[in-house]
Amino acid sequence: MRRVLFLLTLCGAFFTGCTKEDKLVEDIVKAGDKLPAFTVVMEDGSSFNSANLGGKPLVLTFFTTTCTDCQRTLPVIQQAYESFSDVNFISISRAEEKGTIRNYWNTNGLTLPFSAQKDRKVYNLFATSRIPRIYIVTSDGIVSSFFTDNPTPDYQTLSSAISKVK
Repeated sequence: MRRVLFLLTLCGAFFTGCTKEDKLVEDIVKAGDKLPAFTVVMEDGSSFNSANLGGKPLVLTFFTTTCTDCQRTLPVIQQAYESFSDVNFISISRAEEKGTIRNYWNTNGLTLPFSAQKDRKVYNLFATSRIPRIYIVTSDGIVSSFFTDNPTPDYQTLSSAISKVK
């Protein structure tokens, strides 16, 4: 019986990393809100500061490579990244190391710019749970729309939301 309880606890800990974390989801940042202030170091060593979007809209994604919803969504974001050269794309990990992400990117043919975060500090500015999270932001820093895992957006839905902020 103790083994069964241990395995159930272990399985629960594994699956909480993706989308089924809490029954109470708090979306801190919603459509119409100003993008929170943050700075992250990107995988190439450059910095991204949310206060300076360079006059371009932004597609901001929070993910982990072990999340099955993220695994389905990242190729959709990659497709949008390839289609919209006049839009900034930033993908930020939720408590995941750079090496793990780089391996996943290489294995899956992703070229999206990412920032590996060892903790949830930036993520916690936006929400308390659920990934993936995709925020479509206007060039002046206002969140136009956002998507989570319920449902994850397909390419048509995502590209339509991006087109509205261009």
